Amino acid sequence: QIVKNIESIVGKVKPEEIFDYVYAVLYSPAFREKYKEFLKIEFPRIPYPKNPKDFTKLVVLGKKLRLLHLLESEEVNDFITTYPEPGSDTIDKPLYKDNKVYINDSQYFGNISNEIWEFYVGGYKPAQKWLQDRKTKKLTDSDLEHYQKIIVALTETKNIMAEVDNVLNENI
Repeated sequence: QIVKNIESIVGKVKPEEIFDYVYAVLYSPAFREKYKEFLKIEFPRIPYPKNPKDFTKLVVLGKKLRLLHLLESEEVNDFITTYPEPGSDTIDKPLYKDNKVYINDSQYFGNISNEIWEFYVGGYKPAQKWLQDRKTKKLTDSDLEHYQKIIVALTETKNIMAEVDNVLNENI
């Protein structure tokens, strides 16, 4: 029924497009604020698109978000962070200071804004949680790359969320 209702507004759609549309809507800060009580009880109201143009824009943004979160977007390979100091690569106690995330006394990931360090997705802060979950572990080269991809994904997510709000603003 939902697909038929959306198709009556925008024409023929694929299931993946519906998923990407919903994914974009759920990443709208304005939507999350307006429907926070429904989101708490897991019954969010997803608005129907007002027109094909907005639907298409949100599908594109939702797809970008999905690919970022799966770390399948090419963008995540363009690291925005640094990891300049050699050392043990062992996480002692992650500490944020001056746009750097220290994993031990001498090693850090540089160029991470406080906004991204404190950025919430769901009920946790991924930039912090990923490191906390690996406390006392030695990071492999793959781990180091993975964390840097996470930072790119979080940064791009924040940017895309603002775009989603711009498109969705009239629909909610």
